[in-house]
Amino acid sequence: MTGTRTIGRFISNQTWNFTPISVSRIGSHSFNQLRMSSSATAAVSESETAAAQKNYQIVQDSGNFDETQAKRPDFDHSKPIEVTKSPNPNWEYGQGVPGASLAGKHHEIDPYASDRPMINNYRLLVSGIAPRPVGFLSTVNAQGEKNLSPFSYFQVIDHDPPMFIVGFSSRPSRVKDTYRNLRETGECVINTVSENMIEAVNATSIDAPYGVSEWDVSGLHEAPSTTVKPSRVAESVFNIEGKVIDIKEFTDHQQPGMSLAATVLIKATRFWVKEGTANEDYSHIDLEKLRPVGQLGGISYGRIGSTFEQPRKRWSDEVGKSEILAKLDAGKPVDK
Repeated sequence: MTGTRTIGRFISNQTWNFTPISVSRIGSHSFNQLRMSSSATAAVSESETAAAQKNYQIVQDSGNFDETQAKRPDFDHSKPIEVTKSPNPNWEYGQGVPGASLAGKHHEIDPYASDRPMINNYRLLVSGIAPRPVGFLSTVNAQGEKNLSPFSYFQVIDHDPPMFIVGFSSRPSRVKDTYRNLRETGECVINTVSENMIEAVNATSIDAPYGVSEWDVSGLHEAPSTTVKPSRVAESVFNIEGKVIDIKEFTDHQQPGMSLAATVLIKATRFWVKEGTANEDYSHIDLEKLRPVGQLGGISYGRIGSTFEQPRKRWSDEVGKSEILAKLDAGKPVDK
């Protein structure tokens, strides 16, 4: 698909060219072949699914969370984001981490060890790789039925062209509806998540029966898109319309009763930025207006309470100011 119009609040006047979706398993397939493929959604036996479900403990029992939450202080929506000095403003080249001890040892872990439960890898990764942005995707299937769901394994990976990646974990029985939709239609909208949205966004992660719309469960509002069929989330500060350009399915990792794990590569086709939240040329979104939420370990999320700035420096500007850099510069290999 090719488009050159300036649509929405901000988009460069640029032509977007898309190649057919390919999926990496044994070889590459066209988009039509991908839609007809049944490997990722192949039926598994009920006994295999039941056995897999016993070991699948991603959703933890949080006990009487309402009682626990009632004892905590209220969320302060008016609290400004403070800007402080960097942690070590007097840091010098070669100094490492001031005050840090190297006495503590690291424990080596084989993530594939036969006696290591999968859930331990999950809990380790989500607690150790943090904070993580929420990938909040809206999709539709081939029949036009809508889906809205948040994802933990998500990130922007490039700006030229604007590219994003979403990871889909192996799970009991069939793959997630969002993944099926991306395979069938190759389209989505990525929606940012702000503090005031988190309850509604979290509600879309519920295991709703097939055919029940997460839009209705959450109460979030739809806004029309221009290059893809899925709707944008009107409450989001920033929306990215996108098309799938590649899928990698990990057939070598599939276990009995479990769906395939996969990653999906998405290329942006349109940007939408809410008016009043960015600078004049729509090149920077105000952090105070975005108020992003980060995912942490377990059921925890984090907000931005304070920030600090750390500019990137140029070697040519710094080498004359530092003895260490000067020595390194003097000893560097000579280009031939």
